[in-house]
Amino acid sequence: MLTKKGKYGLKALVHLAKMPVGELVFVNEIAVSNNIPKKFLDAILGELRNAGFVQSRKGKDGGYRLARPASEIKIGHVVRVLDGPLAPLSCASQTQYQRCEDCDETNCEVRRMMLEVRHAISEVLDNRSLASMQDAANDDILHSIRQDPNSLESAARKTTERHEIG
Repeated sequence: MLTKKGKYGLKALVHLAKMPVGELVFVNEIAVSNNIPKKFLDAILGELRNAGFVQSRKGKDGGYRLARPASEIKIGHVVRVLDGPLAPLSCASQTQYQRCEDCDETNCEVRRMMLEVRHAISEVLDNRSLASMQDAANDDILHSIRQDPNSLESAARKTTERHEIG
């Protein structure tokens, strides 16, 4: 599950992506606009700066801006920086793999399922850029959910049923 740190970091980056290229934005403006605690946002932006996603300048004319175009910032990379691996279990992680002590990985049904989950999450987050998050109004999935809020639940149920049958 995405933590508040990950969620707030993404919200801050989307906010910065909406600004004209190169324009600096005060932390307080980002915090107030996105309902993020300022102190927490300061720490998050520091991590994002250290990872090369944002640049900062101190002083009266200071603030934050994206360090590179929004189209070059992949959501999966941001989430890994702020929240760690995408995999629900360390034995299913590609970036921070750790062998399980309590099972035989080659025959572990739980690991196989979590590898599939990690792959699905990675497929979405590693192929989406910050720029594409801004364009959510044109997102087909979001549009179908708005039309029928139960469609997400229905799709999840069909996927579960398909795996139980097959």
